[in-house]
Amino acid sequence: MKSLVLAAAVLALAPAALAQTAPAQDHSNHANHAAPATARPTIASPIKDLLNNPQTAEVMEKHLPGVTNHPMRSQFEDMTLAQVAPLSQGAITQATIDAIDADLKALPAS
Repeated sequence: MKSLVLAAAVLALAPAALAQTAPAQDHSNHANHAAPATARPTIASPIKDLLNNPQTAEVMEKHLPGVTNHPMRSQFEDMTLAQVAPLSQGAITQATIDAIDADLKALPAS
């Protein structure tokens, strides 16, 4: 019976003891952090992300004219350029992907 009473006393004190030993966390700086900016799509992004961003859509149209309104867009827009390349019958080559990548990287920061 004594051990049961002792166990109950320890359990009753445990939350207070833990609260005293837990390091205090300083959250005062959290309000000063701005929300992270949305990253611009890259060649590793799905094609729909590249086409839904005005800056990157312009790059895509430069290298792949008509891609924005392509009749089969819904079938490939969830894929990356690298995934679509083998299915494109030569329309998307590694050179095209490299040129798009270079132009995307050259865009001014938003």
